[in-house]
Amino acid sequence: MQHLRGRRLTTAAQLAGWLHVSDRTVYRDIRDLSLSGVPVEGEAGVGYRLSKGFDLPPIMFTLDEVEAMVTGARMVEAWGGPALAAHARSALSKIALALPAARREEIARSRLFAPGFHIRPAAAASLETARQAILQRRKLRVEYVDSGERKSLRTIRPLAVYFWGTTWTLAAWCESRNDFRNFRLDRMGAVEILAESFEETAGQALEDFVRAMQKRSPAGSAT
Repeated sequence: MQHLRGRRLTTAAQLAGWLHVSDRTVYRDIRDLSLSGVPVEGEAGVGYRLSKGFDLPPIMFTLDEVEAMVTGARMVEAWGGPALAAHARSALSKIALALPAARREEIARSRLFAPGFHIRPAAAASLETARQAILQRRKLRVEYVDSGERKSLRTIRPLAVYFWGTTWTLAAWCESRNDFRNFRLDRMGAVEILAESFEETAGQALEDFVRAMQKRSPAGSAT
């Protein structure tokens, strides 16, 4: 039921793969759900969905799920910059309010941490600027220093931000190089969101960036 909710159509093969069971088991379980009163629409060979208007009751988080959310929120709080950190704390507070009192204590008892004292404040600030530019589909003007200490001024189309455990990189189409580039946030100087907007066109979209990086060396380049 959890896999069916919120989806237009789900095939038996998809359910079998997600649940690690056979298609026959899925057909049997769908039949049992229907007989128990759950309004499942669809048929074998086509796909299934829950009838409109039907919803599951709230599902309680397990201890492992609580720890996963706490860890994720702490990582964002430590490494995501001031704005995302505030949102992470707010989200964690909302999750805590939705839990019974005993489960709220599990959040405080979690011993999975993500220290952020070694993260440069400038890199975190660049992350928020890049995030806003991606959301608004606006170009960036970036002062950049590459691995060879060469300085340059770039106009780029930001596509996505990646975290590699110790550093953030900005995936972008670089108009100065007419090609895709990875830019390390900790090597950026001044970063300015321009008024000029852009659309992800064929050959310059995020999917194209991923394919291009797969063909290059694992680190890519920002030269």
